[in-house]
Amino acid sequence: MRIEPTFLFDLDGTLVDSVYHHVLAWQEALDAEGIDLSVWRIHRKIGMSGGLFTNQFLRETNTDISPELLERLRHRHADAYGRQAPRIRPLPGARELLRTLTEAGIAWAIATSGRMETAAHNLAALDVDPNEVPVITRDLVKYAKPDPDLFLAAAERLNRPIETAMVVGDSIWDMLAAQRCRALGVGLLCGGYGAGELERAGAYRVYEDPADMLAHLDEVGGRL
Repeated sequence: MRIEPTFLFDLDGTLVDSVYHHVLAWQEALDAEGIDLSVWRIHRKIGMSGGLFTNQFLRETNTDISPELLERLRHRHADAYGRQAPRIRPLPGARELLRTLTEAGIAWAIATSGRMETAAHNLAALDVDPNEVPVITRDLVKYAKPDPDLFLAAAERLNRPIETAMVVGDSIWDMLAAQRCRALGVGLLCGGYGAGELERAGAYRVYEDPADMLAHLDEVGGRL
């Protein structure tokens, strides 16, 4: 009897080099509403669900929260991010890692806190067709990271137990979500968080980027 490996990937900062594009898009959205927030504070929240993300922004800036403001910010961010889409690239080794898993018959899926309106640009950069690959976006679950709903839904789509899955992400929010659903967390440094931060949040292995993870795939159960 053997436990078959399953990999559940975050998208932004894990498979595509898009974290800082999101940061600048959020800055533009906030500036348009007259909300002043430092770029570094924005970066520290990338990877959360959009709703929790904006709620934290507004609390930190003592801005009155209204459903109308939240909706405007979401649309402004999506519009600004869409204009940057032509500059979004896969991270080193991302396509090769996914292709290797597919060719080896190892199950994998993508679970992102982004809605499909922004995730579609990243999937296109990866050459991933959501009609052929399980992709769980914020639109499909009640709560996003740091809640585990996205990864639970991805494991269910693959018909695999979440307890035997590896969650691969670049942020502490990915690792916290993995802990909450009893999956193993694999951290990547290519989103801007440090190894110590990822390990404290629950990562049991940390690699530089998808290429580095591919070179050490056997360490995380991906025997080919």
